[in-house]
Amino acid sequence: MKILLVILGVIAGIILSRILSILFSKSTEQTIHDIKVSAEVEAGKILKEADLKAKEQLIKIREDFDQSTRDKRIDLQEHEKRLNEREINIERKMNLVQNMETEIRTREDEVNETEIKLKNKIDELDEVFRKEIIQLEGISMMTRDQARVQLMQKLENELANERGTLIRKTIDEIKQQCKRESQKLMVQAMQRFSGQCAYERTTATVSLPSDDMKGRIIGREGRNIRVFEAETGVNLLIDDTPSAVVITCFDPKRLEIARIALERLVEDGRIHPTRVEEVVEIAKSELESEIIATGENAAHELQIAGLAPQVIEVLGKLKFRYSYSQNVLRHSIEVGKFMAVIAAELGLNIDKAKRMGLLHDIGKALDSDIEGPHAIIGRDFLKRAGEDPEVLNGVACHHGEIAAETPLAALVSVCDAMSASRPGARSETDEFYIKRLEQLEEIGNKFKGVESCYAVQAGRELRIIVEPEKITENDALCISRDIVKKIEAEMQFPGQIKVCVIRETRSVEYAK
Repeated sequence: MKILLVILGVIAGIILSRILSILFSKSTEQTIHDIKVSAEVEAGKILKEADLKAKEQLIKIREDFDQSTRDKRIDLQEHEKRLNEREINIERKMNLVQNMETEIRTREDEVNETEIKLKNKIDELDEVFRKEIIQLEGISMMTRDQARVQLMQKLENELANERGTLIRKTIDEIKQQCKRESQKLMVQAMQRFSGQCAYERTTATVSLPSDDMKGRIIGREGRNIRVFEAETGVNLLIDDTPSAVVITCFDPKRLEIARIALERLVEDGRIHPTRVEEVVEIAKSELESEIIATGENAAHELQIAGLAPQVIEVLGKLKFRYSYSQNVLRHSIEVGKFMAVIAAELGLNIDKAKRMGLLHDIGKALDSDIEGPHAIIGRDFLKRAGEDPEVLNGVACHHGEIAAETPLAALVSVCDAMSASRPGARSETDEFYIKRLEQLEEIGNKFKGVESCYAVQAGRELRIIVEPEKITENDALCISRDIVKKIEAEMQFPGQIKVCVIRETRSVEYAK
């Protein structure tokens, strides 16, 4: 159609141009007629050609349309075929779903019927159970809650008893095993060490070449003996004992100075007040040297190296210090040896064990000059001397003043008790020891408001428990001070006694 319109447009243009040319030309009508005829002929030709072209174009368009229609018809047929197959599948599935719905409805009906039956049976069982509970409550004279509480309490008590029995059995077994092993270790240590027995060191006897020497010792009007006793601080007993003079003193150091000085005077033969003073000073100097040598020998006996000079000197002074007639230096050496044996059995540091044992009572050589427990005094002294902190803890804790931080530190108190309690170590009898503990407890129980009283730490500590309703905090302080004064006034004891008053308040309620 577009081609036809174009052709018509061209023809119209040609005709129009011819007309215009005719209008503007000076030709005749014949010319116009000829032109018209020729234009018509030419237009006819053009129309025929256009008509042919249009028909050809129309045929081509029709063929293209038929071809595309055929392709689309084939596609539509295939699509329709797929839709038909899908529809068949959907119908099949719909049939399955309907069948399943029917089956589900059937099962739901069955479940509902079963649920109704179960509910009826549950109601019947609840009614039976309720009647049985009412009957049981009537028989037992208790409600259901009361019976439940009683049953739970019974089960709880049974479980608590079984648990307590099991714990107690385990603890007893562990204690027995520990006791056997500790006894075995202590017996082995004591069997491997043989020490001297205790003996009194308050007197010393000096032999004389003749009885005439007694008069020279006394001097004119007793001046020699008075100067000697004043310089040394001892007492000389000159009696009928042939060729002997007895020196008595409770201070072993003074006793040793007096013995050395008197032997020198007797050997020299020149005895007068000035000479007595000179010899006593010489004896004191020799004793200081002997003290240092004694400390070095003790360290050498235990093969301990690296002790400070001041520690060696104070250690040597323990030779002249006694505890219940047991020599403290020998006791310290024993403890060091016990510590070494037990530490070797337990796989602990042997050198450090011996060091703790030897130094644990070093504070006893200083306690006459410093106030406080000898364990704390010894620790502070050794700390200034640069000792190891673990050794310091072992020295300070062996009487319970502080807590032990290592197994070796805890072992010091064990070996200390072993050395002190072995047969023959101390001359104090069991009767005297028990009497002293009883006297301590008797003093504590005399005070008003005291509930109980216990002497512990071998009589070094008195623990008093007071009644909190009767005794206030201020009263507890007053009781401890009064007990200390009474102990100092009525008893004689070595070292010091710690008085600990305990006032405890307990508030107990029960939630039900």
